[in-house]
Amino acid sequence: MRRFLNSLSGRFLILTVIFVMIAEVLIFVPSVARFREDYLLSRLERAQIASLALLAAEDMIDAGLEAELLENAGVLNVVLRRDEARQLVLSSPVPAPIHATFDLRDPEPATLIADALRRLWDPETRVIRVIGDPVREAGLLIEVTLTTDRLRTEMIDYGLRILILSAVISIVTAGLLFLAVRFVLVTPIRRVVGAMQSYAEAPEDARRIIEPRAGVTELREAEDALQSLQTQLTGALRQKERLAQLGGAVARISHDLRNILATAQLFADRMEVSEDPKVKRAAPKLVGAITRAVALCEGTLAFGKAEEPPPRLGLVQIAPLVADVIESERLASEDAPVSYGEDVPAGMTLRADPEQLHRVLANLVRNARQAIVASGEEGEICVSVAEDGEGWTIRVSDTGPGLPPKAQEHLFRPFSAGTRKGGTGLGLAISEDLVKGHGGTLQLERTGPEGTVFLLRLPKGAIQRPAA
Repeated sequence: MRRFLNSLSGRFLILTVIFVMIAEVLIFVPSVARFREDYLLSRLERAQIASLALLAAEDMIDAGLEAELLENAGVLNVVLRRDEARQLVLSSPVPAPIHATFDLRDPEPATLIADALRRLWDPETRVIRVIGDPVREAGLLIEVTLTTDRLRTEMIDYGLRILILSAVISIVTAGLLFLAVRFVLVTPIRRVVGAMQSYAEAPEDARRIIEPRAGVTELREAEDALQSLQTQLTGALRQKERLAQLGGAVARISHDLRNILATAQLFADRMEVSEDPKVKRAAPKLVGAITRAVALCEGTLAFGKAEEPPPRLGLVQIAPLVADVIESERLASEDAPVSYGEDVPAGMTLRADPEQLHRVLANLVRNARQAIVASGEEGEICVSVAEDGEGWTIRVSDTGPGLPPKAQEHLFRPFSAGTRKGGTGLGLAISEDLVKGHGGTLQLERTGPEGTVFLLRLPKGAIQRPAA
């Protein structure tokens, strides 16, 4: 019930009933005053007819007939003024002194209303005198005396009928207006609200944009404005999504390209010590170009994250791949106190995308090397591979200082889990996505002062995915 009263149609219904009742009250008071005037005029007319009957009989009627005439007229006395002579035509005993005199020959509306309200307010039976013009100018004046008991009773009955009729009119009018508002306003407004809620659930879905259909001009304008807003917002969201995907793709490529360029930069540094004049002249330019490329790649890492292409699954010789990763890192840390170890069965093959698996292992080994170098202590990095009935397990372990608590909390979240100054934390996020694309898992097995171990699992029943 409270929900209905708080609704637009409910409040409109209540206001309609109130306004109609107010209008009926404003009509009620003049109506009652008019009813009182008509009642008194009818008594004057009846009294005139009774007096004319008496005059026609030349006063030859008995007291019983006179009393009957007064009873039918509803009065006590009748006085006619004809030819400047005032004549008491009919009379009977008056039960009380005359309380008030009312002249209906030319009454003011305000006077009639005030007299009617006083009569309704006063419950006592009074004797009043009423003066009026005779019908058809049958004399100069007619004056009657009557009691107010029947007058007040009939005024109350008339007022109750007016109130009941007003209530019926209010209910019927309010009901019709309620239905009209329901169908003309509330239903279209609910449709607009429903369209807004549906669009809010998936603003990028163009099928949820509202189609204007309202017949009311104001509602149609609101629907047109909403459609324009939704269309612009959907277009903006799609553009931002494309830009985010583009930025994420650039960030991923830049992350791995930076690592490749770092190795190239190492070889370029060695070229600088060459005695060949041509090499000496070209080496600074090469180093400068590679340095600028590395800086550009690092700058683009501020972009978002995008989906990796599906892996090209095939049988991969794991031993050469691990050896290539370790050799690249060994060259990068030639002067650092880091040693490397491998525990890979010779000839073992596993099902994976060789390029993506290389990126995953390179990220894990590089992170381990950078952690050991940053600690300033000696350390060892080991890559071991094992096979069981469900798939293959690859462990990348190190004897570094372990991951800080903040890095562990957001380990695989892009741009949140960097473990060193200048790091982006994007490498582990990329690696996890690549492993998931193989149907496998990448997780932190343990970390602490004794070192860190990452565990990579690849299933044998990996789902075949189409080549990108």
